[in-house]
Amino acid sequence: MLSEWGAVGLKRAKSGKRWLKKEKSGVKWGIKRARKPAANLGRVPEFWGALKMFLGTHEPRLDDKGRLILPAKFREELAAGLVITKGQERCLYVFPSNEFSVITETLKQAPVTAKSARDYSRVMFAGAHDEIPDRQGRVTIPQSLRTYAGLEKECVVIGANTRVEIWDATAWNEYLTDREKSFADVSEEVFPGLF
Repeated sequence: MLSEWGAVGLKRAKSGKRWLKKEKSGVKWGIKRARKPAANLGRVPEFWGALKMFLGTHEPRLDDKGRLILPAKFREELAAGLVITKGQERCLYVFPSNEFSVITETLKQAPVTAKSARDYSRVMFAGAHDEIPDRQGRVTIPQSLRTYAGLEKECVVIGANTRVEIWDATAWNEYLTDREKSFADVSEEVFPGLF
C-alpha cells in the first residue's frame, strides 16, 4: 500500500511532473520520470518505479524445514513474489520478482558469444528459486542454495539497495570485519562524482 506521499508522487509522476521527497534521515525516495531508457537496461518504462531501497541488518534463524522469516520492513516489497539465487561471496541474493525481470532483460543484452556472460547466466538462473512468502513472511530456501551459502541456523539478512542478501552469520561477520577497515580508510573516489 502506498503512503499518502507515495500516492501523491505516483500521481505526479504519471502526469509528468518530477517529485522527490527527502526523509529526515536524508534518504531520498519517490518517483522520477525517465527522460529516456538507459541503453543497458533493456526496458522502456513510462516512468521509473518508486525508488525503494532495502536497508539494515537483521538476524533471523532458519527453522528445521529450511524456512526463514523475512524482516518485517522488507515484506511489503517482497509480498508479490521474489527470486532467491546464488550471489557473490557465497551469499544468496533475494530480488523482488519485478527487479529480477529487469536483471533478466539486462542479461538478454549480453552476447551469447561471451563465455563469461554465458557462465554467469547459467549459474544465476540454474540456482534461482521463485517463491511467494507465506502469511508470516516466511520463505523456504532450497537445500542446494543453503549448501552454497553455508546456511545452518544463524543467518544475517542485509538490505543491499535493490536486493536483499542472506548470509551465514559467521561468514557475514568475517566479511564485515575484513571490509570495514578498508571502507573506513577509503581516501579516493569509489564512484566518480558520487563518493
